[in-house]
Amino acid sequence: MRRLVAAAGLLLASFLAPALAQGPAAAPAAPAVPAAAVQAAPAVAAAPAAAAGVPELTAADAEAWLDGFVPIALARGGIAGAVVVIVKDGQVLVKKGYGYSDLETRAPVDPDRTLFRPGSISKLFTWTAVMQQVEAGKIDLDADINTYLDFKIPPFQGKPLTMRHMMTHTPGFEEFARGLITSDPANGDLAKNLKRWTPTRVFAPGTTPAYSNYATGLAGYVVQRVSGMPFDDYVEQRILTPLQMANSSFRQPLPARLVPMMSKGYSDVTKPAIPFEIVNIPPAGSLSATGADMANFMIAHLQQGRFGDAAILKPETAKMMHETETNIMAPLHGIRLGFYQQDINGERVIAHGGDTQAFHSLLSLFLDRNVGLYQSVNSSGIPNGNFRQALFEAFADRYFPAPRNDPAYDPKKAAAEAAQVAGTYTMARGGFSSFLAAMGLVQGIKFVVNEDGTVSIPLLTDAAGKPKRYRAIGPFLWREVGGHDRLGAKVVDGKVQFISTEAFSGIIVMKPADPWRNPSWVGPAVGASVFAVLLTLILWPVSALVRRSFGQTLQLTGQRRKAYRGVRIGGLLVMGALAAWGYIAYSFSQPKGMEALMRMDGFLMFAQGFTAFATVGGMLLAAWNLWATWKGPSGWFGKLWSLVLLLAFGMIFYFALIGRLMAMTTNY
Repeated sequence: MRRLVAAAGLLLASFLAPALAQGPAAAPAAPAVPAAAVQAAPAVAAAPAAAAGVPELTAADAEAWLDGFVPIALARGGIAGAVVVIVKDGQVLVKKGYGYSDLETRAPVDPDRTLFRPGSISKLFTWTAVMQQVEAGKIDLDADINTYLDFKIPPFQGKPLTMRHMMTHTPGFEEFARGLITSDPANGDLAKNLKRWTPTRVFAPGTTPAYSNYATGLAGYVVQRVSGMPFDDYVEQRILTPLQMANSSFRQPLPARLVPMMSKGYSDVTKPAIPFEIVNIPPAGSLSATGADMANFMIAHLQQGRFGDAAILKPETAKMMHETETNIMAPLHGIRLGFYQQDINGERVIAHGGDTQAFHSLLSLFLDRNVGLYQSVNSSGIPNGNFRQALFEAFADRYFPAPRNDPAYDPKKAAAEAAQVAGTYTMARGGFSSFLAAMGLVQGIKFVVNEDGTVSIPLLTDAAGKPKRYRAIGPFLWREVGGHDRLGAKVVDGKVQFISTEAFSGIIVMKPADPWRNPSWVGPAVGASVFAVLLTLILWPVSALVRRSFGQTLQLTGQRRKAYRGVRIGGLLVMGALAAWGYIAYSFSQPKGMEALMRMDGFLMFAQGFTAFATVGGMLLAAWNLWATWKGPSGWFGKLWSLVLLLAFGMIFYFALIGRLMAMTTNY
């Protein structure tokens, strides 16, 4: 049970993240953009002048600052290598590689030649492709998505799914996790993976931010169908080639020319590199790219779709993509058409993060400054490192600082609102029809009020691993003490609907836990129940040994004796079922766990069937034991314990039922 809880906690933490989505070589680097071509790009608003005393964002200053910041952060974070690129006014200002792309050979990171996996930043290419087809009149953002598919996505609560819902991560799908990242290229068949299983719709479209890789894959498949081109070919011909991204590819495995340039990826730098990751929904995260190539993509979006003499979007389309806002968690950040809103220090910023099992990346565009920042690391690093957010915030604070003008807020109102919001929440992004549902039952998300009047979500920690503290700055709105992050609650008619933090508010919200499945009582109740059953099993042989040492025998006969042994056999069955799930959860949380679990369909079906047999059988045996104990001669403790055991078996059955551990499915 401890392993089950620990593994579930690891999985839950990984879902907070804006996840997936990811030596010498003969290939030349992408050619530079001619200066004349840059000057011919559409005019953009002049960037605001730097304030007095604020360092100007120049190549020399930025490079010196990065050289002081990044190596120390990598060393402290346990990260092998990183690439950082800054663009400004249509030019590459700085492109730097730090650390190693291969720890074994000590090959350095080269921003022109080393490929990293940007993970879910790949989605920006998918959304750009979608907007190209909107321009062409082949996609309507608000049409029923079934218009473009050769299989059916059923409506939910009478509402069809649209491309706009998918671009704003409000499609209402539950989590899709089966083999999302593996090492077998055969697992990357987009059409096959989309059609094998459609995740259950759990929210009405357009109502609940819940990040969805499946929905992005669906969008890529629509591009493939309306364009008549395989998705990889489409992106290569319509985006990568015009942007001169010669050292980038969505293909899995990589083209042979690019293989020697690919950085190794490390889930832990003390262990060997993991194999090249295959994303089984390629439009959601299969891109491999150099830092120099990603600079070209940033320049194109900052210049309203133009890069040199090429245009991947019309200016009006780029503007629509960058500025059309969906904000369910106002006043926290919302989401644009595919881009997250990530404003900081009063600057308009659109962005996207990306994670594979090893690579962690962030692309940020400062729209009014004509500045882009791309960063990627090839290692997961130590917990709480959060390199990319620290670098983004430090960059903004250095070059675009702004005074903090949070208004004073009535302490009495703040205290009352904090008390109203305090409680246990569950992620809107999660599995609900498979065993993934159990994750939300063993570790809830707490919103707590601290003694000093600040509030915290213990799962959200600072670089030291301590829970961040947030102080009230407005109605149901809190600011991180000493930081940028904000925490907010959406309250309608006096009831809390959602809470979220600024970093995720456009793509993930947390909902108040349902009373009947609230982790605050389900988790402890299950833990106590398992303890009661386990204690009974441990004392069974112990009491037998004690009796034997004193030359005594078990003073039970007939039905009482049979029930006594039966309930303990039931306990063995239940513990066996929990051990099977502990093994599954532990396997799933390992670096290659998704791939391993794909090969365990038979064991998964066995675990589900055996769980049903063990929990139902155990409950019946506990009921028999209760009847036999209370019917025959027995002391008060024996009667009390028989009742405790029945409640324990009942609680374990309830957990298996609502945690979908008996769902009899290999879809998750």
